[in-house]
Amino acid sequence: MNRMSHQLTLSRRTFLSGARVAVALPLLETFARRSAFAAAPVPPKRLVAICTSLGLYGPSFFPSDAGPGFQNSQYLEHLKDFRDEFTVFSGLSHPDQSGAEGHSSEQTWLTSARNPGLGGFRNSISIDQLVAEQIGFQTRFPSLTIGTDRASQSYTRSGVMIPAEDRPSRLFARLFVSGNQHEVAQQMQAIRDGQSILDTVSGEAQRLRRQVSTHDRAKLDEYFEGVRETERRLVLAAEWAKKPKPKIQIDPPDDIENESDIVGRMRLMLQMIPLALQTDSTRAITFLVQGRNDVPPVQGVSVDHHNLSHHGKDEGKIEQLRRIEAAQMKAFAEFLGSMKAKQEQGVSLLDNTVTLFGSNLGNANSHDTRNLPILVAGGGYRHGKHVRLDSENNTPLSNLFVDMLQTVGIEIDQFGSSTAAGIAGFTK
Repeated sequence: MNRMSHQLTLSRRTFLSGARVAVALPLLETFARRSAFAAAPVPPKRLVAICTSLGLYGPSFFPSDAGPGFQNSQYLEHLKDFRDEFTVFSGLSHPDQSGAEGHSSEQTWLTSARNPGLGGFRNSISIDQLVAEQIGFQTRFPSLTIGTDRASQSYTRSGVMIPAEDRPSRLFARLFVSGNQHEVAQQMQAIRDGQSILDTVSGEAQRLRRQVSTHDRAKLDEYFEGVRETERRLVLAAEWAKKPKPKIQIDPPDDIENESDIVGRMRLMLQMIPLALQTDSTRAITFLVQGRNDVPPVQGVSVDHHNLSHHGKDEGKIEQLRRIEAAQMKAFAEFLGSMKAKQEQGVSLLDNTVTLFGSNLGNANSHDTRNLPILVAGGGYRHGKHVRLDSENNTPLSNLFVDMLQTVGIEIDQFGSSTAAGIAGFTK
């Protein structure tokens, strides 16, 4: 950071502190005024990944033609107001996704690790957690993992799943409700206790390392890395615990208690994402819309969602499946509208956020993980087209991940199973 931009950041933080308002406020036009001494701050780039785990019916999702002149498919018609804000891809997948069972690929949609759930499988880091590692310290929450239940697709470098927050009311409280002085003191003490425990455990582990085999040392080294990462997170947590949370003029959300209302729960969580991003509370969010074995309250639907995804080409089941997925697409359209409406120095929040939407299943009927339904919105790309790739010899989805990660400021040329940095025909 140069001296001028550093001075600007300090003055902005001083103003916020003086006003007794949280540091992490939306980027306001006031701070964009140029002077002879400082340049305007640049809004940060963010990453959002949204997955619906039971797939999207391909004939209703994919356009029949490619390029910028494609005709909207049945599902994309619900996004017609944002046609210039997204690109749809076909012919993308992760290699070697045959796993322990038909839905094992849920674990690897954001990691691309091979053979999920089979003997010897160990998951790898997800793209959001890579962002959290490298730039997460700049915000109160290095990342946010949310879902319609506790399952998630966010995995640490050690391959451990991070449970999702599935209640919007709790997420709202984490983001915007500040504790009193006593509660903050308790949180600080808990952090100090955690640091003391880690110091003790780390010392014992170091002594043990000198006594074990080479194979076990590798395991311990992995453990040490986990300890160091936890220590780093505790230090950051200690700093953020002292700072007030953002203040917003929005009432806390009421949770939807009906767990079968998958669309309602999806819509409510999607409303939380722009709030978290605009207040710069985090810059990486994953959201898993988890498939269920019950009947969602969608008009015209009488069969459970999972059963419908295995439609066996039954037209009646496909019609009901379309009703559920069309409702999900409408909820996603509402999200895009909210992201586009929020402005940061004349640029929409959507333009500053690389947004991935799709599924880990290409054909849920047969648990096929090829030809995944993938859409990317925002992020400053040149959108408005269908990028059609080889449906037989799929391009690695991780090639797209590399480009997305670079867009949010991660210096990387390879991720997971990628073979190139980016997708031909998809540019900024």
